[in-house]
Amino acid sequence: MRSEVILETIGLWSGYGGKPVLQGVDLTVREGEIVAIIGRNGVGKSTLIKSLIGLLPSDKGSVLFRTKPIDALAAYLRARLGIGYVPQGRDVFPRMSVLENIAVGEAIGGTVSKDMLTAIFHFFPILLERKNQLAGTLSGGQQQQLAIGRVLMGAPSLVLLDEPSEGIQPNIVQDIARIMVELNRTTGVTIVFVEQNIDMIRAMAQRCYVMDKGRVVAELTKEMLQDRETVRRYLSV
Repeated sequence: MRSEVILETIGLWSGYGGKPVLQGVDLTVREGEIVAIIGRNGVGKSTLIKSLIGLLPSDKGSVLFRTKPIDALAAYLRARLGIGYVPQGRDVFPRMSVLENIAVGEAIGGTVSKDMLTAIFHFFPILLERKNQLAGTLSGGQQQQLAIGRVLMGAPSLVLLDEPSEGIQPNIVQDIARIMVELNRTTGVTIVFVEQNIDMIRAMAQRCYVMDKGRVVAELTKEMLQDRETVRRYLSV
């Protein structure tokens, strides 16, 4: 694992309509890591991800990407720096084909990469099989794979995933977890993901931050994640 810090938050506060949700979040992610953000519903996990990508402004504190503050940058500019974002609910374009959805990701990188498209189809062969099918007719698991493939088309160095297991049957959740680990291993892409599915957390994460009431309250190592009951306990903090 490379040692350079790729993402850091320092005393980050953010929320909605002047009401704070994040209350001084500090975290550090190094290049090549897979880091989970866990905790029960309503503790600020998705708010954190939206603040990292720039969909929510920071009220106080800072977000740093490769040691440089990016708080003033809009989401599309953060994407151009190399931060990919897969939102909760996937948000594919339902009336566009699989191939057309993936092509949207080309705009982020600025160039068409046949090698990247080949890699996406390697990791997600169902997308090649369904490349001309309308995205809205895919299953939830297939749409999640499409959303990830679309982000990868922009060649990000950091991918943010918000609840990737939501609404997906267990066997597909396992497949996505396995593929993301393989992506990380073979390409070095850094992954930060919000999740509540214990199996996915344990399958993907190298370590994780536990959130409660808008703050990071604990950090779990890979060894601690192997204890299913430990993870379950922190998910209900």
